[in-house]
Amino acid sequence: MSKKTGFFIIAALSVFVFTTGFALAEKIVIKGSTTVLPIAQKCAEAYMVDNPDVKISISGGGSGNGIKAVIDSTTDIGDASRFIKGKEVKLAMEKGVYPVPFRIAYDCIIPVVHPSNNLKNITLVQLRAIYKGEIKNWKNVGGPDRKIVVISRDTSSGTYEVWNKKVMKKEKVFPGALLLASNGTIVQAVSKNKNAVGYIGIGYLDSSVKALTVNSIKGSAKTTLSGTFPISRPLFMFTTGWPKGETLNFINFILSPNGQRLVWSSGYVPLY
Repeated sequence: MSKKTGFFIIAALSVFVFTTGFALAEKIVIKGSTTVLPIAQKCAEAYMVDNPDVKISISGGGSGNGIKAVIDSTTDIGDASRFIKGKEVKLAMEKGVYPVPFRIAYDCIIPVVHPSNNLKNITLVQLRAIYKGEIKNWKNVGGPDRKIVVISRDTSSGTYEVWNKKVMKKEKVFPGALLLASNGTIVQAVSKNKNAVGYIGIGYLDSSVKALTVNSIKGSAKTTLSGTFPISRPLFMFTTGWPKGETLNFINFILSPNGQRLVWSSGYVPLY
């Protein structure tokens, strides 16, 4: 074989190896809860460093959209800050889909106000009355003499679902409330409005807003795990059937000690 022929064979094999390796690169698609979003992002970044051939794309949109994407088989993982509903299970069964839940962390939903508000504690009964529109001034719950601006999440949010169950007792938020699509937008809105009240997952809590204790209990890792904070919940990732390949490996990574340390550094409560 001539040197020229050998060169072209080696070049052709190099192209084959390169393109085959590129074709084998796997992609994981994650959609859903904005509460779970920081955990998914931090874990994905670490996972892709250790597994450079894996590409992970992540988008929010709410827990309802994440579960819908699982049912429609348009995502590998659906993030949810609530458990799947019975009607969603029924729809999945009709489509021949079996959603599998993985509990990946815990969270507590914390009421927040503007840092200038002198209020420190609020009760569940007072929160419900505020969100029903029955209490309209902060002075009626021990705060300043200012009108309350109520901010809530939209109904596709898992955070809203838990708030609706544990705070509202399934009574409706009054029509005058401002509905926002994510934890981040609530933080921004409350930080810019001294009259506002909102609620966010603990992972979004920062110095731009003030956390309120609920029934004199502070939302924290300790009170979340013990169940003493009254607005606590688990966080989930759902898959379409039992996961395989890199999707399974990624979920196993999140559940591992290293992954749970990233849950903690994301501001949420690890499983153990």
